Amino acid sequence: MASLGPAAPGEQVPGAEAEAGAAGPPLPPSPAPLGPLLPLQREPLYNWQATKASLKERFAFLFNSELLSDVRFVLGKGRGAAAAGGPQRIPAHRFVLAAGSAVFDAMFNGGMATTSAEIELPDVEPAAFLALLRFLYSDEVQIGPETVMTTLYTAKKYAVPALEAHCVDFLTKHLRADNAFMLLTQARLFDEPQLASLCLDTIDKSTMDAISAEGFTDIDIDTLCAVLERDTLSIRESRLFGAVVRWAEAECQRQQLPVTFGNKQKVLGKALSLIRFPLMTIEEFAAGPAQSGILSDREVVNLFLHFTVNPKPRVEYIDRPRCCLRGKECCINRFQQVESRWGYSGTSDRIRFTVNRRISIVGFGLYGSIHGPTDYQVNIQIIEYEKKQTLGQNDTGFSCDGTANTFRVMFKEPIEILPSVCYTACATLKGPDSHYGTKGLKKVVHETPTASKTAFFFFSSPGNNNGTSIEDGQIPEIIFYT
Repeated sequence: MASLGPAAPGEQVPGAEAEAGAAGPPLPPSPAPLGPLLPLQREPLYNWQATKASLKERFAFLFNSELLSDVRFVLGKGRGAAAAGGPQRIPAHRFVLAAGSAVFDAMFNGGMATTSAEIELPDVEPAAFLALLRFLYSDEVQIGPETVMTTLYTAKKYAVPALEAHCVDFLTKHLRADNAFMLLTQARLFDEPQLASLCLDTIDKSTMDAISAEGFTDIDIDTLCAVLERDTLSIRESRLFGAVVRWAEAECQRQQLPVTFGNKQKVLGKALSLIRFPLMTIEEFAAGPAQSGILSDREVVNLFLHFTVNPKPRVEYIDRPRCCLRGKECCINRFQQVESRWGYSGTSDRIRFTVNRRISIVGFGLYGSIHGPTDYQVNIQIIEYEKKQTLGQNDTGFSCDGTANTFRVMFKEPIEILPSVCYTACATLKGPDSHYGTKGLKKVVHETPTASKTAFFFFSSPGNNNGTSIEDGQIPEIIFYT
């Protein structure tokens, strides 16, 4: 690495020389920070204090200067030191460092204090250490894209939280979809939860761009799992699966394993169970995961059965939709009481509704059998009433336990609902008589802890609706995100 000479003193010497010509002997040249081990030089720069109007200016003048220094740090003695021009010696002042860092204070003044005039720091980059010292001497922040991560590491190592905050702020301002995974890995490594949260928000909003960037395949398995666990990714599951396969191939190469189906399954481990295969269409599943070799033959068969038959066999994969909106899952119930016997003959239960704000519906809560544990086949839909346009639907099934509880039936993808637009919620059940709701409400308000309110307004659906109305019937619950 090129020599980073004593910048601050070098900039001030000409002015000091002018004064020295009038009031004292000429100034000696400033020693370079590189070179062999030598005794510390303390030859004074005459009357330099008079040219500095403030304490900050006087301390800044001492930054990276042999003047009054009483310790040297030797950096760059590790691998690559020869290519960087050999080790670098940086002068400093124990008092200044101890005043700005508890770690330096313990190093110089604690029970195990060092008395050495030369301290080796093999794990710290010279540029990052100079950035730390510059901050301690002058409050000046000098970081850039090439040094910000090593400076963050150094600031954390020496317990300088104010410089840490500047580094995190710099990273936040330069956060984009194409570097979000790289920064997320670093944020988790350096235990920076605020930066990690911002990275995850960026990945949520621009998932496709983020997983297409080079940094995605470089993340570790724990970071991959943390992302796959999120309900808020805005991407089709089939494309997410393709990106996960790319990551598995890169991980095989990192572990020096042949890129085989078995090894890809091995390196994925628990991450494979976080892929939500039930959210795919049968065509997407057949064209991708079914032919990938990563799933066992039994898993492929069970998932094909899940897509095609009712009642659906149990699969070990999550079927909860990913929703690109923020917040927690919410649910409203429009009935105040539950009664017995609601029959089915192939006609859809329907109820119309509007909302006062934009939301995303992910499923319904439906009543189950009055005759004990039973499986139902069901088709659920949301239709825009005026346009008669189906916005989302799912042919699925659910198992109930015979109680008066509701049972979740989910769409494969979130369905966007706009304020003041009329929609119809539909559920066509095939199964035995069930419980049903009574004493229905025309208006139901859901209030969050942040005091934001989501109001649902219900209207009976004209035509054949299997008897469901505002007052009585099926479709008691709507599950949504704001």
